[in-house]
Amino acid sequence: MYNSTYHAPIMAKEIEEMLKIKSDGIYFDGTLGGGGHSEMILTNLTDGTLVATDKDQDSLDFASERLKKFGERFKCFKSDFMYGSEVLKKAGFEKIDGALLDLGVSSFQLDNFERGFSYRKEEYALDMRMDKAMNFSAKDVVNTYDEENLIRIFKEYGEEKFAKQIALKICEERRKKPLETTGDLVKVIRSCVPKWLGEKEGHPAKRVFQAIRIEVNGEIENLEKSLKALAEMLKVGGRFCVLTFHSLEDRIVKNIFKELENDCVCDKSFPICVCGKKREGKIITRKPVVACLSEQKENPRAKSAKLRVFEKI
Repeated sequence: MYNSTYHAPIMAKEIEEMLKIKSDGIYFDGTLGGGGHSEMILTNLTDGTLVATDKDQDSLDFASERLKKFGERFKCFKSDFMYGSEVLKKAGFEKIDGALLDLGVSSFQLDNFERGFSYRKEEYALDMRMDKAMNFSAKDVVNTYDEENLIRIFKEYGEEKFAKQIALKICEERRKKPLETTGDLVKVIRSCVPKWLGEKEGHPAKRVFQAIRIEVNGEIENLEKSLKALAEMLKVGGRFCVLTFHSLEDRIVKNIFKELENDCVCDKSFPICVCGKKREGKIITRKPVVACLSEQKENPRAKSAKLRVFEKI
């Protein structure tokens, strides 16, 4: 059994159980991060292989060093998980026994304050790029998006109640001078959130930072397509585990798994099926699995985590 407290991944035990890891199986971790989940999978492999991707070179370097003890059983590539099926084929695999996606910023990135993902350290540049080779950053979103688009991403990606007020204030402040640091943005957000609210719903900047991070890294784009492509690569009995951290992603995963589980998707008024769709698998988790209370206490990020699992038939 896997047991690690070093960059401990969220719900590692639950994912280990749900994946039903075969010692000689082929697995895919599309969100390598600090390598915690990958290490758990590799610990269960004797003759199998884990293929992992991440678009953050720092994560790849860190995890590669951490996991080099597993030798040829571990293969990693600099890529977005949306290209997972192509990466797996490049690695020589047409079918896999299981896949894992941990959708969201990794602890490895959050703990590196210079990357600008954290709202708790206010002196660092607005960045939030998972791939540092990108030319587009959080600074560009905050200082160039018009008010309407800022409201859109704050509402859609962050479910921010004060989206309009925050967007308006950002536009006001950047006319005086560009917002350069995480602290500049946090200050604007705090000025728009009622003081009586305090941190009852978490840090007041949490939802806006999440929304900007998703926008910068295109985390929602092509998610549906990626989920379907990876599910298609599963062998019969293979399982697909997806961890989400906000309701938008969770809804997408839930709906895609439902679609994959269903047979005919024709209009109910049709007398016969004309779509020809066949059921591809079954949902293992009718309700998402959440972290136990002890893990939520030890790791606040685990509080919003939801795990959904699909099995190929």
